[in-house]
Amino acid sequence: MRPLVAHIDLDALRHNYQLACRCAPQSRSVAVIKADAYGHGALECARALEAEVPAFAVACIEEAISLREGGIKKPIVLLEGIFTADELALVDQHNFWISVHSEWQVAALLAFSPRQPIPVWMKVDSGMHRLGFSLDEAPDVWRRLASAPQVTALHLMSHFATADAREGSYFNQQMAALTALAEALDAPLCLANSPATLAWPIAHGDWNRPGVMLYGSDPLEEANETTRQLRPVMSLRSEIIALRELEEGEPVGYGGRWRASRRSKIAVVAAGYGDGYDRHAIDGTPVLVNGQRCAIAGKVSMDMLTVDVTDVPGAAIGSEVVLWGAASNGAVLSIDEVARYCDTISYTLLTGVLPRAPRRYHGAFV
Repeated sequence: MRPLVAHIDLDALRHNYQLACRCAPQSRSVAVIKADAYGHGALECARALEAEVPAFAVACIEEAISLREGGIKKPIVLLEGIFTADELALVDQHNFWISVHSEWQVAALLAFSPRQPIPVWMKVDSGMHRLGFSLDEAPDVWRRLASAPQVTALHLMSHFATADAREGSYFNQQMAALTALAEALDAPLCLANSPATLAWPIAHGDWNRPGVMLYGSDPLEEANETTRQLRPVMSLRSEIIALRELEEGEPVGYGGRWRASRRSKIAVVAAGYGDGYDRHAIDGTPVLVNGQRCAIAGKVSMDMLTVDVTDVPGAAIGSEVVLWGAASNGAVLSIDEVARYCDTISYTLLTGVLPRAPRRYHGAFV
């Protein structure tokens, strides 16, 4: 079998969720498992967490139904709400929670007759300018929903644009507006994403929504004592499948972008952009070979990439190569560091790993 495998550590997932809970002990933390749990496998991650979490969160009803069909019974909130009015019948059938962010959603909900009232998170645009009711129109929408027999457990939700940044002026602007609105409406809050959960206790409301931190990625601009406790959940590992000896000046890969500055040993690794590894990885992007840091040399191909292993005397065909995550010897390569070399973020790397790289699950809940 081709050696590229995405190893998923479910014990690390549980550790990271528990860290989120410790950050905000007075809040309830919904586990965000949208986009197939950020590429980790939503059903497997939900099964590992279900005994501990009060609720899960996904983007859309298709994701939620897949979890129900897989046996997940905990509440599931649809973060983008419904996309068509006829989805409300499925929301009612499967006991989903919904967000509402648009007037048409409110109208559809108030025209619907559920078997029992539906928990609703009303989204307010406090500065992200993506989804949500404006601060001016929010009080009227809130009162209509609060008095509707179709609605229960109404919460105020918003999303922060800059909670990951050291400088907090815009975050504080959003927070002040939300605090004033919540006090005026006597509304419970659902605000904190991963960075706000980790770094902004003022944002810890009745509910928090940790997402990428559950998978071991640090969402802050600068790591702190808490984020250093995060453990990688996905370790993308492959092996060396060929070795080449190059003389000084010889090129590697398409376009000859990398040239040997000395007599060099180049390892060919079974992984490429056809598996979801980022083609934009530059020369020098780190990998671990037998637990030792090395660097990509040359452009990433569809099925292979090349690594300079000149300084790894034990490198051989079959040697372990870690593209991010934990090596067998315990060494760790942060996905956040790899993302910076690719001029992207960890989210895109994690969600971009394609099915050709099989997931193998480890931990107490396998």
